[in-house]
Amino acid sequence: MSTRCLVNGRASSQVAADDRGLLYGDGLFETLRVIDGRAPLWAGHMHRLSRGCERLGMPAPDTDTLREEVSALTRDEGPSVVRITWTRGRGARGYGPPASPQCMRVVTASPAPVLDPDWSAAGIRVRFCDTRLAVQPALAGLKHLNRLEQVLARAEWRDPDIVEGLMRSMDGAVVCATAANLFARIDGVWVTPSVENCGVAGVARAEVLAQWPQCRVGTIEMGALMQAEEVFLSSSVRGILAVGDLAGRRLQVGADTRTMQAHFAQLLELGA
Repeated sequence: MSTRCLVNGRASSQVAADDRGLLYGDGLFETLRVIDGRAPLWAGHMHRLSRGCERLGMPAPDTDTLREEVSALTRDEGPSVVRITWTRGRGARGYGPPASPQCMRVVTASPAPVLDPDWSAAGIRVRFCDTRLAVQPALAGLKHLNRLEQVLARAEWRDPDIVEGLMRSMDGAVVCATAANLFARIDGVWVTPSVENCGVAGVARAEVLAQWPQCRVGTIEMGALMQAEEVFLSSSVRGILAVGDLAGRRLQVGADTRTMQAHFAQLLELGA
């Protein structure tokens, strides 16, 4: 399957030059794993998209229409990665949003990546990024269209053996990876960083927290993370990525991580 695209329901890959999503990053997006037209974490993605629209003061998309378009692009195609982009649409020049926006939706589908089996067996290698996450509570948690911090962070390395980079806030606390959320067992207690001031509230992160209500949401300092007994990353496309090499420190893939890996492998049909 090659990448296929719908713009406002029509087969196209072209958008208006004055669309606010293109000009200002004025919009939101969701990236989800789909198997034969089914999205296992659909409800979580639609909830986050709806809440994001509320916070940005823009209309929310019709989820039934989105479901139909996602199904049409992926039915009988095997495991796919779908991106739903929702912008405030076209508007006059300037930052001021239109009073009655005509939002634009773009749905694209492409083959799901084949995950390296060694990632599951021995864990992935990660590094710390120099690029920091700015503090902006008004946007924190949202999957908004401005991803320049992540672009700069990902540009820091070319080594194909390094799978992810960990990003910190301006005060040095570890917040997330460039495209995943972070979980660590520190002194026997599982914790994931708060995303109240920066970072993205991942859908897979929400699923882990639903499965592990005992997991604490708080602050993870770099020094504490380097002493963790287990570390993994969560992604709604890649599932649970155990960390086997944390900036040069070797880690074992523990029993708790294996349990969560198995849950996501079944949920996302990662063997499909």
